[in-house]
Amino acid sequence: MTDKRTLELDGRGLDLASLSQIAAGTVKLALAESALPGVAASRDVVDGFLAGDETAYGVNTGFGRFCQVRISADQVRDLQRNLVLSHGAGVGQPLPDDVVRLSVALRANTLARGNSGIRRETIELLLSIYNEGIVPWIPAQGSVGACGDLAPLAHLAQVLIGEGRAHLGDGIWQSAAAALQARKLQPVELQAKEGLSLINGVQVSCAWLAQALLQAQQLLSAANFNAAATVDALLGSATPFDARIQEVRPHPGQGTVAATLRDLLHGSEILASHVDCGRVQDAYSLRCVPQVHGAVLDSMNHVQDVLLRECNSSTDNPLIFADDTAILSGGNFHGAPIAYAADLLSIVLTDLGSISERRIERLVNPDLSGLPAFLSADEGLQSGYMMAQVTAAALVSECKVLAHPASVDSVPTSAGTEDHVSMSTHAARKACEVAANVANILAIELLVAREAVELRRPLRSSEKVEAGLTRFQKVVPRVATDRPLTPEIEATAEFLFRGGPAGE
Repeated sequence: MTDKRTLELDGRGLDLASLSQIAAGTVKLALAESALPGVAASRDVVDGFLAGDETAYGVNTGFGRFCQVRISADQVRDLQRNLVLSHGAGVGQPLPDDVVRLSVALRANTLARGNSGIRRETIELLLSIYNEGIVPWIPAQGSVGACGDLAPLAHLAQVLIGEGRAHLGDGIWQSAAAALQARKLQPVELQAKEGLSLINGVQVSCAWLAQALLQAQQLLSAANFNAAATVDALLGSATPFDARIQEVRPHPGQGTVAATLRDLLHGSEILASHVDCGRVQDAYSLRCVPQVHGAVLDSMNHVQDVLLRECNSSTDNPLIFADDTAILSGGNFHGAPIAYAADLLSIVLTDLGSISERRIERLVNPDLSGLPAFLSADEGLQSGYMMAQVTAAALVSECKVLAHPASVDSVPTSAGTEDHVSMSTHAARKACEVAANVANILAIELLVAREAVELRRPLRSSEKVEAGLTRFQKVVPRVATDRPLTPEIEATAEFLFRGGPAGE
């Protein structure tokens, strides 16, 4: 087995490819040498405040409403342990392992920036938990996205002190103490501010959003392929994808998608067969693919920018500035940027699914396609893809509910101290749910588009569309008779997440 590549965390260098590898568990993590001076200097500032008479929030005071309560020097360790234990109040199903892995890494990365006042050994234990395949039990519900993902991150932090639960990659939950012992790791005794440093920020929200965005990128590629195959199967026109049309409305995504469609359809016999037909214009779900898919692409690029900035930011409160020997209270833990980005992603993915469902309807409706009803091999005796379109419609409707923005909600917490919260965790979790639904919608479109292309034989689509359908055929073989469609839809959705017809 090839040794895993080591990814060094310095609080500044994570990109989307790194996030994908971290989620998959295909890398090892280490604290970058360049980060060590900053980590040490920020810890020195905390120790200096402890030795003096000044008051610093979370260092020698209580939390939230208790910020005015001064904590004596001999109680600061108890304060941090109590914080981690008391804030572990989450409920619901545990986070998926890939989201947990990302959460661990993202928390370590923000601590590596050197604004947290946490000790090097505490960060390195966090990295060891990732590297040794320990997966903390983190329930999915219970965060309002300010002061960050307090409850989820507290459940994560509990594992560092030998509390809570974890599994070792086998899905079998055991005590965190037993999991650490199995990997020959010692729990840490938290020092001043370290508990607070471990739970301030929206790294769980970021992890959810990263997963949703990575999936969304695969889905957009699949949607572009589907649209090209559907346009061809419905004897549509490639004229709306002409570069000149895009140049006079120069949204970057629109031009990119149009170019992709031109490339995918180049050389199609089906397209050439009806070049002089009397149809003037196609329906919007065909003609406006560059405008809709392109706007999705532009939105996804914005989401990526926000996500990567957040992943490489310091989100503690208070923050340590060693150059000025300052401990400053602020609001970098607030999840508004992530919440807005996640809501936007849910909205545009919903629309990607919506336009796909309209193309599905055109493929299975004989009045619109000129093909057998529901692409049935024996109309009447066989129902073909009748119910597949119904499933797509149901999923689109569900996505529309999930696309209602979470970020516009706020329920004040902590006796009014935290009086405006972001709901970023909810927003990001919903984005993953929408992505899963849209994967199934696009899977249905690919299934029916393939069938429709087959019904146009002996004419062939373009070289690239045919190659993509051949790749698909190897994973989900075509069946011409009625059968349960669920296994094919699910297998196709998985195929899309692995790269889809454009290539795995």
